[in-house]
Amino acid sequence: MPVLFLIVACALWGLSFPVVKALHYEQTLRIPEASSAFLAAWMQVGRFGLGALILLPLLHRVRPTRRELRQGLLLALWGGFGMAVQADGLAYTAASTSAFLTQAYCVILPLWACLRLRQWPTLRVVGATVLVMIGGAILAGLKPGDLRLGRGEIETLVGACIFTFQILTLENPRYDGNRGLPVTFVMCTAIALLFIPIAWLLAPTSGAMIAAGASWPAFALVAVLALFCSVGAYLLMNIWQPRVSATEAGLIYTIEPVFTAGYALALPAWLGGFVGASYPNETLTFSLVAGGSLILAANVLMQWRRPPHDPSIAPAP
Repeated sequence: MPVLFLIVACALWGLSFPVVKALHYEQTLRIPEASSAFLAAWMQVGRFGLGALILLPLLHRVRPTRRELRQGLLLALWGGFGMAVQADGLAYTAASTSAFLTQAYCVILPLWACLRLRQWPTLRVVGATVLVMIGGAILAGLKPGDLRLGRGEIETLVGACIFTFQILTLENPRYDGNRGLPVTFVMCTAIALLFIPIAWLLAPTSGAMIAAGASWPAFALVAVLALFCSVGAYLLMNIWQPRVSATEAGLIYTIEPVFTAGYALALPAWLGGFVGASYPNETLTFSLVAGGSLILAANVLMQWRRPPHDPSIAPAP
C-alpha cells in the first residue's frame, strides 16, 4: 500500500509540470515585465497558500502537536530552499542537465544510508541506482560532453542534497506517530509564508502580486496545483513515505518524470487553448520509451520480494 500511494503521489506531481508551464505562459502574456524568478516565487505562495486554505476546514478538531509542527516546518524549510536553489541554478545551466543532476538524490540517499549504517550498499541498491541514472540521462537527452560543473550545475546539486533531507525528515524516528494531515497543513502554510517576502521583493510593480492571479485561467491552474499537486500529493507523501525506507522512497519518486512525459503527449495543446498561448504537445520518442522503461525497471527491482528495511537512517534534527 505505501508503494502504491507513493506512485499515485508521483502521478499527481507529474501533472504539475505541464500545468506550471501553462500558468507561466498565461502570466507572461498578461505581465510581460515580470521575471521568471518572480513568477516562480509567486506560484509557491499561490499554490501552497491555497493548499493551506483547502486543508484548514479539515483541522477544526485536529491541532498540530509540537512534534508535528516541528516536522512540518522542517519539511517546508528543506522543500522551500531546495526549490529556490534549483530555480536559481536553472538560470545558469540547460534544463536537461538540471533535470539529470536533480536526480542525484537517488545516489545521495543510499550513500547516506551506508554512512549512517556503516555498511556497503547492496547489489540491489547499486543496480537500481545505476538504472535510474541512465534512464534519467536518456530522458533528459544528456550527452557526455554537455556535463560541466559551473554555477548552475553546482546549485542544482546543492538543491538535490537539500531535497534528500526533505525525504529523510519523513523517516526520522523522532516523528513516529505524527499525523499526515496537520504536518501537511503546517508545511503548506510555512512554504507560502516563506515565499511571500521573496515574491514581494522580486515583483516588478507594487500591484504585481495581485495581478499575477487576477484572471480566471490563472486561478483555475493554481487551484489544480493546490488541490492535486500540493494537498493531494504531499498528503500521500507525508502519510505513506514513513512506511518505506528513504532509499526506496527516493527511487520510487524517480517515476515522476515518466508520468510527466505521458501527460506531455496530450495535455499541452489543451492547456494552451485554455490560456490562449501556443503550447504544442510533445511526441513519443525512443528516449521517452527507453528512459522511462529503465526507471520503471529500477523501481521493480527495488520492490521485488524486498524484506523490511533496517532502522531509520534519518539524521537527528
